[in-house]
Amino acid sequence: MRLFDTHAHLDDEAFAHDLQEVLQRAQSAGVVGILAVGITLASSESAIRLAENYGQVWAAVGIHPNYAASAQPGDWSRLERLVEHPRVVAVGETGLDRYWHYTPFEVQEDYFLRHLALARAANRPVVIHCRDAEEDLLRVLRADYEHHGPLRGILHAFSGQASTAEVGLSLGLHVSFAGMVTYKNAEPLRQLARRIPADRLLVETDSPYLVPVPLRGRISRNEPAHVIHTVHCLARVRQTDAEQLAQQCTANAQRLFGLGQNCQPGLGYGTGW
Repeated sequence: MRLFDTHAHLDDEAFAHDLQEVLQRAQSAGVVGILAVGITLASSESAIRLAENYGQVWAAVGIHPNYAASAQPGDWSRLERLVEHPRVVAVGETGLDRYWHYTPFEVQEDYFLRHLALARAANRPVVIHCRDAEEDLLRVLRADYEHHGPLRGILHAFSGQASTAEVGLSLGLHVSFAGMVTYKNAEPLRQLARRIPADRLLVETDSPYLVPVPLRGRISRNEPAHVIHTVHCLARVRQTDAEQLAQQCTANAQRLFGLGQNCQPGLGYGTGW
């Protein structure tokens, strides 16, 4: 089974002491690619270093909405330069968050717009976070679509309304599911996942968070190897073979990130969206 974990925070302190073993377990489980996602300038730089050191790892660079208020002068201009690194295949994590109040909402929106523009300019997909802000998110995405055309990116760790996923798909986005889709109380989310078009479906762990069933409650840290449990859950819901679903999701990730079948740069969308 070939798997691609499209969202992991490998630079998190939770992996400080055994990252090499974590990546070896992922490889043994069939994980051929992992997107290490930045949430600050320093985190983005760490994601790039990991991608330079481990062939199965690729990097996304961005400033998470909850960290935008603490960004320092000059961070954004440095981030703009990072996106041109050959191991950077996405922009983000960005988006909007009304659950936490670490960053004034107008600052979040400003940074979200910056990421969308940077992703377009650099011809990279954008990794989108949303928590308790779906109406605002769709407002921003629709306006961007109206001005610039279809979007290329991911509604990451999706757990929102079906209508939000439907609009996101209509704008050109992919929808990614994490461990939440395996939870006992997540039947509405599973029914939504059943309806996502096969060529827009992605899987992720959001490691070290969102431990999936059957490991939830038994361990406290998620890791990329566990993406296989999300794949098996989605395969049951979609009434398809798990290996075929894994192959489809991996091909979707490789196409979205501009990677060949061996996770090498080259097979992309070209210069236009």
